[in-house]
Amino acid sequence: MTNNDYTHSAKSHLGDLGVKLFAILLTIGFSLSVSAIEITRMEPAFWWAGMNHPELQILIQGKDIAHSQVQLDYPNVKIKELVKVENPNYLFIYLEIGKEAQPGTLNITFTEGKKKLVKAYELKARANSAGAQGFNASDVLYLIMPDRFANGDVKNDDLDDANIDRNNPNARHGGDLAGISDRLDYLSDLGVSAIWLNPVLENKMPEKKYRSYHGYAVTDFYKIDRRFGSNEDYRQLIEKIHNKGMKVVMDMIYNHCGSSHWWMNDFPGKDWLNHQNGFVPTTHNLYAAVDIHAPQSEIDGLTTGWFVEAMPDLNQKNPHLATYLIQNSIWWIEYARIDGIRHDTHPYVDFDFLSKWCKRVMDEYPDFNMVGESWYTQSAPLAWWQRNSKVSGKQSNLKTVMDFNLMNTSNAAFAVQPNEKNNLRRIYEVLAQDFIYEDVNNLLIFLDNHDTSRFLKKEETDLSRFKQAMAFLLTTRGIPQLYYGTEILMTGEKNEGDGNLRKDFPGGWPSDSVDAFTSTGRTAMQNEAWNYLRNLLQWRKTNPAVTGGKLIHYAPEEYTGNCYVYARIKDNNKVLVILNGLTEAQNLSPEKYREVIGNADSGKDIISGKRIDLKEKIIIPAKGVYVIELIN
Repeated sequence: MTNNDYTHSAKSHLGDLGVKLFAILLTIGFSLSVSAIEITRMEPAFWWAGMNHPELQILIQGKDIAHSQVQLDYPNVKIKELVKVENPNYLFIYLEIGKEAQPGTLNITFTEGKKKLVKAYELKARANSAGAQGFNASDVLYLIMPDRFANGDVKNDDLDDANIDRNNPNARHGGDLAGISDRLDYLSDLGVSAIWLNPVLENKMPEKKYRSYHGYAVTDFYKIDRRFGSNEDYRQLIEKIHNKGMKVVMDMIYNHCGSSHWWMNDFPGKDWLNHQNGFVPTTHNLYAAVDIHAPQSEIDGLTTGWFVEAMPDLNQKNPHLATYLIQNSIWWIEYARIDGIRHDTHPYVDFDFLSKWCKRVMDEYPDFNMVGESWYTQSAPLAWWQRNSKVSGKQSNLKTVMDFNLMNTSNAAFAVQPNEKNNLRRIYEVLAQDFIYEDVNNLLIFLDNHDTSRFLKKEETDLSRFKQAMAFLLTTRGIPQLYYGTEILMTGEKNEGDGNLRKDFPGGWPSDSVDAFTSTGRTAMQNEAWNYLRNLLQWRKTNPAVTGGKLIHYAPEEYTGNCYVYARIKDNNKVLVILNGLTEAQNLSPEKYREVIGNADSGKDIISGKRIDLKEKIIIPAKGVYVIELIN
């Protein structure tokens, strides 16, 4: 009903005086409603009793909310500090939640003169369900870009002007959480134990201006993108994953946000962003972060510049923003029960914030794990970023780093067309420098991911390279990660554009004519690869030597041979791995490896199922691989 509707109704019952009085009262009513205390945002929306850290920051946004007085009366909860910032539309309430505080509803009262508003704030009981388990070398992570994996709910495709276009590699394609949920049996059968999803938080960016299907331009840190599903859909997906014995790693980005984030038109203060007046690009010089000779200007050039124009750089030196981000990660752990975090663009962020963030999370969840994307191709800077580092005088508190050095080396060593006879020695030389790491088992190892060329190449016609590389990845030190579609030999080159690295999984869309989620929908070569990988993955779960044993390796002959041999050993469990990089069969003397073989006179090759005699010469086929479980 409009204002005119109200007026005509009044005239039919009142005289002119009545109409005037009615109009005055109506005006007063509208005036009061306009001038009432207004809160448009309250984050986090709820919290939990019984957290180890007693302090909670609540961000309040509303027209001139800073003019309000705030009161709270709840047992064992008190207002520790009330912070008013430059922008009167923001207020930061810092609560102290005592150990004796019980779950319930806190009534927070805002008053300004005669105006009053009471906001209910829930303090929940902490979850006792599975989750926050962390991940380690006993796991294998499977990386999924949700938009490109499977579309389980076509109704959310066109939300927020998504402009679905599967013919455009850089547009949204419609994959979602429901599609992942529908394929959990597939992943469980394959044998992976943890699922890492590229970011699923809201990326409500103007699609014609910036394609954000990948999820790295967050516009709301507390909301799942509607085109993937809801917060509750995400929570239920994780519960379903846990029920199948798998874990979940959440991709987080605290270096930057999307340029359409809700706070971009109403910042709490003038220092919420770095270079808040406009785009200043980062130098991308990652070495400035670890260089003891670097001037501060070069460190700032890395950490305060914007990643791209559509991703403004967050200023974690602002204490309120820093606390906001730290609480955000803890909120998602407690709410959704994620098991780990992969943090994007780790060295681009203020170091002191990162150290504090990692410590706060690990103090709250001791079994948790966080891995930072640190894109260095040498061991030393990677080791610098790991917690308790042997080479840094600073404490990062970061448990795991991504081993881009081993990724690059593996791609060269398992080359389609090797350009040197002793190619596998490259891997040996990288692993021989593992002394530099504080914790070599907490390195995330991989052959490719969503930012790199796919390991598999279009021109490959056999699986010898694939089989060697997969066997190595799943039996060497560290935490293995697979990129979705590797098991069906998906390809894509970086120079063709990022969208081509992130192709749709065949069979993930109702209209697909081929369904590679099923054996009947795969080619003979794809099924060979899938079965090979499944065999290794399922076996790996059961072998303590591979998932937590010591690594002992032998140097390949520098000029005369190209076999790389290593063992994984834990107690009485021993696995011997032999990789032949040559195009002809090799005869190896078992005596050279007697100190790891011990008294075993034979072993079972996990790949072929055949018995391997370890008393005489070991004959390994051209470009072959043995993964031998020793039999005493």
